[in-house]
Amino acid sequence: MKYQRQVIVAQDSPELDLSVVVPVYRSATTLALLLQRLHTVLTPLCPRFEIILVDDGSGDDTWAEIERLRAQYGAHLVAVQLMRNYGQHNALMCGLALARGEYVLTMDDDLQNPPGEIPKLLAYIRQHGLDLVYGCPPQREHAGWRNLGSKLVMHFYRSVFRHRVTPSPFRIMRHQLAHSVQFYDLNFTFLDGLLAWCTNRIGGVEVEHHARAQGRSGYSIGKLLVLSLNLYTNFSLIPLQLVSGLGFVTALSGFTVGLYYLVQYFAANIEVPGFASTIIAILILGGAQLLALGVIGEYVGRLHLNVNRKPQYVVRERLDAQAPSPATPHNPTGGSTWPT
Repeated sequence: MKYQRQVIVAQDSPELDLSVVVPVYRSATTLALLLQRLHTVLTPLCPRFEIILVDDGSGDDTWAEIERLRAQYGAHLVAVQLMRNYGQHNALMCGLALARGEYVLTMDDDLQNPPGEIPKLLAYIRQHGLDLVYGCPPQREHAGWRNLGSKLVMHFYRSVFRHRVTPSPFRIMRHQLAHSVQFYDLNFTFLDGLLAWCTNRIGGVEVEHHARAQGRSGYSIGKLLVLSLNLYTNFSLIPLQLVSGLGFVTALSGFTVGLYYLVQYFAANIEVPGFASTIIAILILGGAQLLALGVIGEYVGRLHLNVNRKPQYVVRERLDAQAPSPATPHNPTGGSTWPT
């Protein structure tokens, strides 16, 4: 049976000045203030703009609040509801596919990325001829464990892609770059890795970072670890190379210990075989083998899920002027179908 993957066809040329993509998760209480601030900043900055809200399976009153705000802001607001929670980076891929602006900006929904800093990002990418600019706060207003997890992910990013710029959710990119990453339609998404694959004209500018207006971060330690795994297993062979190195060191150690005991045996220095050395050898070799199998299993498991076409996202509902009417066959993303 042939699987059909539904995607947006990239626009030949941008229709607007700026698209702002905001992945939304359980933020019904902050959306009104966020849109008010965005509208205040963007109206004099670039009158032809759109704000794309992607509800990532919130499960609370977030979609009802988005529908209310859609009636208030009209054509400036595009809204998409996903059928379940697919993760921030998958939701961003959905928003980027819909973006029609010459520049596309992404930001969080919790008011930690101040809309007042958008002019700084827009001016920087225009003046320096870059494809991608990150807003880099000197200090992040997160809990200690979250900052530690974010630093781990960013360290992995710099070690894999050799970029000095520290990525953040507050980023602006050109229309061409935003649509160039749509070639990736698999589930295990790390957006910053895809962007780094497509361009090396990347910069950063210092911006403010505020404390969360309400609630707490949707990222847990587990989700940050999964994000790190997505980065390494999708964009790097480093884990496999580390396991290969560990296997070499373990084999060399085992050969050295074995040679030592062989010499002692021929020298008649061993009267009774040692229990401790046998157990140590078994534990070391067994642990190294299980570690290697675990890393290889991560790669094989992700390949298995991608071959089975686990969806990157599925759209339940879309609110904008270009959304298909009820009389037409439902296409979740409003675009065309690519056979795969």
